Amino acid sequence: MIEQGRPLPSLNEVGFKCFSQTDEDGILLFLFSIVGVKHKLSVEICAGDGLECNSTNLILNHGWHGLLVDGDEANVSRGKRFFAQSRNTYVYPPQFVCSWVTKSSVNRLLLDHGFQGEIDLLSLDMDGVDYWIWESIEIIPPRVVVLEYQDMLGPDRSWTVPYDDQFTFRSYPTTDGMPNFAGASLRAFVNLAHRKGYRLVGVNRYGYNAFFVRNDLGADILPEVALEECFSHPKVMWGIRERFPTTENFPWVEV
Repeated sequence: MIEQGRPLPSLNEVGFKCFSQTDEDGILLFLFSIVGVKHKLSVEICAGDGLECNSTNLILNHGWHGLLVDGDEANVSRGKRFFAQSRNTYVYPPQFVCSWVTKSSVNRLLLDHGFQGEIDLLSLDMDGVDYWIWESIEIIPPRVVVLEYQDMLGPDRSWTVPYDDQFTFRSYPTTDGMPNFAGASLRAFVNLAHRKGYRLVGVNRYGYNAFFVRNDLGADILPEVALEECFSHPKVMWGIRERFPTTENFPWVEV
């Protein structure tokens, strides 16, 4: 389509689920078909057990190698068994590490497991201090970043939770199991992305996972999207209307 000068589809049109939470698997394949894959390397922080995360399809079906990190030993044990039993990865499974990730530990964690320099994908979904962790990562410049943001904060607030090494959203009330006091707003992440040399190219179907591409890759083909366009899904509008007022007075930090 690019070679023929035809307009590209939107991210909503290319998404599908294989192992991701919603339609991230399809979106990632679409983005990498445009910006290219150099190393087939991914890092996923808070990967759960790997049966539902953004790196698994790339690792199982496209020959990537990954560093998958989670703070729950049971998740990591299940994940190791899953990849060890797969016919596609038992010879060389991804590194699955149990670690509680902090600002002071994240770069050493990457370095200790052989991840330094350019990688293709960073996926971040901590339900916590995600903003501060991405800000702290210095030794890997990913080509693409996908991360979860707190959609109920809307398009205008540049807010995040305060940093604490032991932060957990479980210390605060949730809505139907959804973490309310966790993560950061899309505005906060976009501002941080600009400082780190990335642009927002879209979000997932339900408007809570954002995709960023490094500015030196495909800027003429994948232009930055307006942040305000990412808040149209009914789930997001419900959250802004119903969830946000119950958390407005939590100790958010403006960044």
